[in-house]
Amino acid sequence: MAQKEETAAATAPTSQDGEDLENLEDPKKLKELEELPPFEIVTGERLPANFFKFQFRNVEYSSGRNKTFLCYVVEAQSKGGQVQASKGYLEDEHVAAHAEEAFFNTIMPAFDPALRYLVTWYVSSSPCAACADRIVRTLNKTKNLRLLLLVGRLFMWEEPEIQAALRKLKEAGCKLRIMKPQDFEYVWQNFVEQEEGESKAFEPWEDIQENFLYYDEKLADILK
Repeated sequence: MAQKEETAAATAPTSQDGEDLENLEDPKKLKELEELPPFEIVTGERLPANFFKFQFRNVEYSSGRNKTFLCYVVEAQSKGGQVQASKGYLEDEHVAAHAEEAFFNTIMPAFDPALRYLVTWYVSSSPCAACADRIVRTLNKTKNLRLLLLVGRLFMWEEPEIQAALRKLKEAGCKLRIMKPQDFEYVWQNFVEQEEGESKAFEPWEDIQENFLYYDEKLADILK
């Protein structure tokens, strides 16, 4: 079974964006939420190591992890077979939108309709229902796009709405799977800042394989 982290905090009800729902009943907390700075999407080629170690960790309870980190690889293929590749990462801030939506709004508009695209996402957690719906709509109308979606952990997977959304992703042609330990290592090597220009070896956290198997089994049950 996946590692339980910050169990006491995790038992409090949370919204899809990770904010405690009980905060919405507190006038002071509600005022703080209303005064959040304008939404922005952070983009770049490599994310800080401490962000990766916390946000991508495949724990069962994700208390405090109320952002989405999305690392992407875009491969564009012309009719002649020539392939061009690009990569980067997106990090959403606050609750106005999510990184999945940001990819379609900021990265995808540069796509050439004459090319075929294979896009791979390495995402800290699986999409919420709204983002899954956006992915489905995009795949249905963009015939030159294929998407491989690898997720560190499943987001609110017990909820029927989320389970239905994941099944719709599969039906739309999205290849969805849980990140294996070697996938985390790939992200570490290709998307995480390395100190002094030297590549530092990936150090798997405790239970990384056990947690992968836990989520892999849950996803298989949902998609069958």
